[in-house]
Amino acid sequence: MHRPLEGKTALVTGSSRGIGRAIAEGLAAKGAAVVVNYVGNEKAAREVVAAIEGIGGKAIAIQADVSSIPDIRKLFDETERQMGPIDVVVANVGVAVIKPLVEATEADFDHVFGTNAKGTFFTFQEAARRVRDGGRIIAVSTGGTRMFFTHTALYLGSKGAVEQFVRVLARELGPRSVTVNALSPGFTDTDLLPERDRAVAAGMSPFGRIGAPRDVADVAVFLASDEARWLTGENIQAGGGVA
Repeated sequence: MHRPLEGKTALVTGSSRGIGRAIAEGLAAKGAAVVVNYVGNEKAAREVVAAIEGIGGKAIAIQADVSSIPDIRKLFDETERQMGPIDVVVANVGVAVIKPLVEATEADFDHVFGTNAKGTFFTFQEAARRVRDGGRIIAVSTGGTRMFFTHTALYLGSKGAVEQFVRVLARELGPRSVTVNALSPGFTDTDLLPERDRAVAAGMSPFGRIGAPRDVADVAVFLASDEARWLTGENIQAGGGVA
C-alpha cells in the first residue's frame, strides 16, 4: 500500500465523528500518526483510535475544548509530548445554531463564534508556531458561505471569518513552505444536516446525492500531501457540484 504520509504526525480537531473522523482515518490510511481530538465523547474517540489501529496505523485520543485557549495549548503540548513534531493540522471543529438573525442571542453568538472563529484562530496560532517547515494547515469551512440561506447568519458568519484567517496565514507562512487552505464541504451525511433537508440537498448536486464524509476526507488527505504543495490560500469546494 502506498503510504505517502509515513513518518508524519497529524492533529485533527473534532475528529471523533463525522467529517473529522473520516479525515483522521484517511490520513492514517496514508501512513500518518494521528491525534484524535474530542470534547466530551471519549467512547467515540476511542472507537476512531481502534479503527485506525485496526488497519495497522498509529493514533491517540486527546480531550480538549477548542473554544478554550488553555485547552488548545494543552492539546498541542500533549500532541508533541506523545507523538513528536507536528506536520499536519486540520481545524475541523464546528458548531451551528440555526435561527433567524433577529432571534439570535448573545449566548448563541458567543457559542458559535467562540468555537468556529475563535477556536480556529487560536488553533491556527498554535499550528503556525509548531508545525514543521513544509507542513500543512487545513481549516474545514462550508460551501454555504458562497450561497444564500436563511437562519444561518451565525454559522456562515463564523465560517466566513475562518476563510479570511486562511488567506492571511497562507501569506505569513509561505516563506516556510507551509501551506494553509480551507476545505468547504457541501451537504454531507453528518448530524449537522437535518433529515428534512436531505432530499432537497441531494437534488442540488449533479450526482443526485448528498456527500459522504469520505468524499470530503479524501480531498483533505490530498491537501495534506506533497502533491498539494503548490496550493495555498485557497478555498477548495468539496460539495458535489452544488452551487
